[in-house]
Amino acid sequence: MSALSLNPLQLSACATGCSDAHLVDFANHRIHVGIVDDFIALQNAAKQAGFELTIASSFRDFERQSTIWNAKFSGVRPVLNKDQQPVDLSTLSELDICNAILLYSALPGASRHHFGTDVDIFDQAAIKQGYKLQLEPHEYEDEGPFAAMTTWLNDNLVKFGFYRPYEKDLGGVAPEPWHISHIEQSHIMCEAINIEVLSKLIQQSDLLGKQTILTHLPELFERYVTNVSAPI
Repeated sequence: MSALSLNPLQLSACATGCSDAHLVDFANHRIHVGIVDDFIALQNAAKQAGFELTIASSFRDFERQSTIWNAKFSGVRPVLNKDQQPVDLSTLSELDICNAILLYSALPGASRHHFGTDVDIFDQAAIKQGYKLQLEPHEYEDEGPFAAMTTWLNDNLVKFGFYRPYEKDLGGVAPEPWHISHIEQSHIMCEAINIEVLSKLIQQSDLLGKQTILTHLPELFERYVTNVSAPI
């Protein structure tokens, strides 16, 4: 089934990570069928500039995002603050735990990684064999291994139809210089998500903190889902 032929219900299922009808296999990852040509063009241009633009993370379905959420909510997996230091969840209310997690990890059903239009990238050519990729800001800034690629992307992303939704700190998701999004196709996916759709999905889930999430969903949706940088 072509992603372009999806009806509204099917599109909503894709946008919330409950269907993979919009995806194709690409370089050991799964991405939206509508971004393949533009992404290849971006990669080729980056290669000519001396960078090996590589996908670190792409599509994640609702169940995978739920596993991440529950591991963080329960303290099995660390939750980091903006200084990349672990947060002591034992001192927080459930709402504060949600806010702490949402700084870097999306609410299941509302993750842009469900879209297949958004990927985390790095410069494979800039690292030595055995380097452990961290996807942290210091790698993309100043003297970090991906700083040069970041500078190049600043000038070239939009030319190929991409942008960074988490480019700046807007009081929601922390800046993520590694996260790029296809402008046209991500907009279509965003339009398929709303509070009603998310509420129904979360009600049927086994997410930890579910009742708190549902109670505060409008404010969480506004702060962490729609509160992103605009394409320039």
